[in-house]
Amino acid sequence: MKKFQLNAQPRVELGKKSVKALRKEGKIPAVINGGELVELPYNGTLKEGQKLVAIDSKRAIITTDIVVAAEDVRKLIYTPDIFEVDITLNGEVVKAVVKDLQFQPVKDTLLHIDFLQVYPDKPIVMEVPVQIEGHAEGVKAGGKLTLSMRKLKVKALCSEIPERLVVNVDTLGLGKSLAVGDLHFEGLQLMNAKNAVVCAVQLTRAARGAAAKAEA
Repeated sequence: MKKFQLNAQPRVELGKKSVKALRKEGKIPAVINGGELVELPYNGTLKEGQKLVAIDSKRAIITTDIVVAAEDVRKLIYTPDIFEVDITLNGEVVKAVVKDLQFQPVKDTLLHIDFLQVYPDKPIVMEVPVQIEGHAEGVKAGGKLTLSMRKLKVKALCSEIPERLVVNVDTLGLGKSLAVGDLHFEGLQLMNAKNAVVCAVQLTRAARGAAAKAEA
């Protein structure tokens, strides 16, 4: 996975008025989830921007509200690539991935980013782009290759997640398809339904005509 460097500042004012002011300044509110798991009641000291999110009556996770510059995240957000993000916050580096994005429904402007903190020994789930490789037999016979799933959801250690999931289609014939259950990637667990079709070679009118002539 590619690396991305990002500077952030802690966010302490969380109201709608504060968020509106930030966006006018070209800044984006964000949150880093997946922080340290702590016991309740918590007797430690929270850093600026941190808060406790209770899991149950005895445990909570520390999350961190941050602010980033809209210009700084443009190449992180508006791209099909995936990144491990090194977020520099108060002189410390937090490793994370983008978990979720919120956009304004009409103008499609970025409103909020959810990051997930990652650890060397803790698997994460994220979507990885699919890259088709090869020349399908069915295409050579006049069919049309279609990609139904441009991303697949995988579970693995962050260090094991590739930039792309390469799917070879050389042996894919006319009218045939590849489903999630047909694929295997070392070190990765595919989380999509096994019967979900990733790609297929569809019969075209020309292919049907050629088949009909061959049978005549």
